[in-house]
Amino acid sequence: MGDDDYIYDESTGEWISAAEAGAAAGAATHAVEVRDSVGNLLADGDSVTLIKDLKVKGTSQTLKRGTVIKSIRLTGDEQEIDCRFEGIKGLVLRAEFVRKR
Repeated sequence: MGDDDYIYDESTGEWISAAEAGAAAGAATHAVEVRDSVGNLLADGDSVTLIKDLKVKGTSQTLKRGTVIKSIRLTGDEQEIDCRFEGIKGLVLRAEFVRKR
């Protein structure tokens, strides 16, 4: 990228150079800490238990309290985790509704 390339940063509302944006994006991906409902640090591959019954949008299915979700993946958002559950593709759960096993 050239010296005159600038990118609009929506979080700060300012125009920053592309080099600064690349460095900030690299630092931001490593700085995200995802914590469960009681404050335990979550990582890729962890198993979690639901602490509340959750209705799954787009289906008539409800995930019951105590359901174990295995092998979660972090999304880069501190409040969301990506996971798989039988019969549900693309399931994203909020970290506030799970507890690490």
